[in-house]
Amino acid sequence: MLYRLFIKPIAFLIDPEKAHHLTVSSFRTLLAIPIVNHLIQSYFRVDHPSLEREVFGIKFPNPVGLAAGFDKDGKYYDVMSHLGFGFVEIGTVTPKPQDGNPKQRLFRLPQDKGLINRMGFNNEGVEAMIYRIRDRKIKNIVIGGNIGKNKVTPNEQAIDDYDYCFTKLYPYVDYFVVNVSSPNTPGLRSLQDKKPLTQLLAHVIQRRDKQSQWKPVLLKISPDLNDSQLDDVLSIFSEIKVDGIIATNTTISREGLQTSGRDIESVGNGGLSGLPLHNRSVEVVRYIRKHNATLPIIGVGGITNAQQAQNMLDAGADLIQVYSGMVYSGPSLIKNIKKSLIKD
Repeated sequence: MLYRLFIKPIAFLIDPEKAHHLTVSSFRTLLAIPIVNHLIQSYFRVDHPSLEREVFGIKFPNPVGLAAGFDKDGKYYDVMSHLGFGFVEIGTVTPKPQDGNPKQRLFRLPQDKGLINRMGFNNEGVEAMIYRIRDRKIKNIVIGGNIGKNKVTPNEQAIDDYDYCFTKLYPYVDYFVVNVSSPNTPGLRSLQDKKPLTQLLAHVIQRRDKQSQWKPVLLKISPDLNDSQLDDVLSIFSEIKVDGIIATNTTISREGLQTSGRDIESVGNGGLSGLPLHNRSVEVVRYIRKHNATLPIIGVGGITNAQQAQNMLDAGADLIQVYSGMVYSGPSLIKNIKKSLIKD
């Protein structure tokens, strides 16, 4: 109620990227007040044995996670854990810091409850992320590390970037996500082709298997893959034992939007997320589950209410993630989803 009546109307008057940082920074300030901290945690806490999940060897207190992109640098995982997430995915992080694409690069589509972004993996680099999370005070939150390559790194050398992030970050996160599906780094999505993807995943898995402690490796895929391309991904998984898949990243499609064509054209390129993505993400999850009964799936895309969360789970997802939906529905979305999933 507070978010819908007061915070959202004000935030939507501000540039989306600035509003994001302002909102989360303000939330951090509020959490520094002990009584407010206690009230917030009490309000958002929904614990129940039926919410617990064990997926790819990790125990999750509930199946609702924060998707990558919200916390690119590991600055806010502790703050967001107070909202009741079962896990938080940080990144996408690259070996070297990079500014990303020129601003303005994040756009709201209020009529569609969607966002378009062309952030371009803006982040402060893996070393800065490690500095923030290596001595994390909050131990009871599962953290995933989403890794990518720098824009200036040619695809022929991409494995080196993923290797660097993976090796450096390995002691500090609970699982990894190989991100080759963002539409905002030139040429990145071509790494989803069968040969380069096989080589990349094989390398990362081989590197993982040499570690003293086993941690799961997942792949995040595009919603724009056709059935044949999805079949290629699944065939790779049968050859290389990747531990799970995240479906899906943002889409370059603009089909079915209520926002005027003129406004969409003025926004320009970028990945579309939020409600317009939901049906396609559910389709991809359902396709994967139909063709692989055991592969762990994290479903993400356009979840703005509890029913859409259930849609994703019914399609075959083991866990779900939210991001854009929280921009429109507020942080109570997490609580509402969890309450709807409780089974007595």
